[in-house]
Amino acid sequence: MKTHPLKEPSGTILEITRMSTEDGPGLRTTVFFKGCSLACLWCHNPESILFKPQVQWLGVGCLGCGICVRTCPENALALTDDGIVINRDRCTGCGLCAEKCPSTAMELLGRKWQVRDLADELARDRAYFEQSGGGVTLSGGEAALQMDFSLALLKELRARGISTALDTCGQAPQAVFADLLPYVDLLLFDLKEIDPVKHKQFTGSGNEQILANAVYAAKFKSDHIYPQAIWVRTPVIPGMTDTADNIRGLGGFIRDHLAGAVSRWELCAFNNLCRDKYKRLGLVWPLADLALPEKKQMEALSEIARSVVAPDIVSWSGSTKLIKDENQRPDNKAKNILKPGCR
Repeated sequence: MKTHPLKEPSGTILEITRMSTEDGPGLRTTVFFKGCSLACLWCHNPESILFKPQVQWLGVGCLGCGICVRTCPENALALTDDGIVINRDRCTGCGLCAEKCPSTAMELLGRKWQVRDLADELARDRAYFEQSGGGVTLSGGEAALQMDFSLALLKELRARGISTALDTCGQAPQAVFADLLPYVDLLLFDLKEIDPVKHKQFTGSGNEQILANAVYAAKFKSDHIYPQAIWVRTPVIPGMTDTADNIRGLGGFIRDHLAGAVSRWELCAFNNLCRDKYKRLGLVWPLADLALPEKKQMEALSEIARSVVAPDIVSWSGSTKLIKDENQRPDNKAKNILKPGCR
C-alpha cells in the first residue's frame, strides 16, 4: 500500500462492500467503519461496535495446522478438539495470526487506511456509480465518530466527483454534523425508538441527542445546498420497536420537526442472519431465537406511519415470517432483500 504524509488522518475500516443497492440510490460501495456510539440489542454488525481491530476464526477453512497458535505473541489462541479458541482478554487484534494463516481461516476485522489510499480504492467503482447514479456510503459502526478521517474522505470524494452518503445513528456531537453535512449528498438517519427510556434500554443510550441532531440536520438542509436529501430508517424489532405507539410517535416527530426535509421513511424488518457473527466473536446474542415479524404487521405499521406523515414517503423492507396457509401461496414480496443499513 502506498503511504502519504503523516498529517493525513487515518481511519479504522471494517469492510468495503461493493455493488450494494441498500444504502442509497444506484449501485453503491459501502464503507463500514469500526466503532459505534450505541450498543443496540439487535445489532447486525457486532464486529463494528468496538473501535479496535478484532480477529475471528472461520472453522470451515481451518487446516488445524496450529500456525496461528504459535504465531500469536500474546498466547491468546489455543487449538482444541472444537477448533481455535480465542482468549478475548489477551488478544490485542494485532492480526499476525491472520497474516500467517495459510488458509485464511483466521480473519482480521478492521484495518487502518489513509484517506487517499481508500479514495483510490473506492474510485475503482466510478464506472458503476456513473452508470447507475450511485456512489459511496459511509456506514458502520458510526462513521461520525472517526470525524477527522470521515471529513477528509468525504472532501476527497467530493473533489473527485463521486456522490456520497452518510449512514448514521445520530449519536455524535452536533459540531461533528456541522462539519460533515456540507460534503454529504444523502443523509441516512436512523430513528429507532421515540421513548427515551426504552431507547436507552434497547441501545444503551438515550435519544435526546439523536433527536436534536435530526432536527439540526433538517434545518441544515433547508439552509444549505447539502445534504440534498434525508432518508429516515427505523428498525422494526419484535417486542421492542414494533409498537403502534412508537411508529406513531416517530411519525409525529418527523411531521412536526423534519417536515419537508425527509423524502423517505423506511421501516426495516428485523432479521437474524447475523447469528454466526456473534458466535465467531464469542458473544451470546439475546435475540438469536427471535422470530421475524409477519408481513401483515409490517403492512399495518406502514399504514400507521402513512396516517401521520405524507403517505408517499413511507415504505418497508426486509424478510418476514412466512405463515402457512392452505388457501394462500407465499408472497415472494415478503422476502425482500435485506437492508443492512437498518441497524
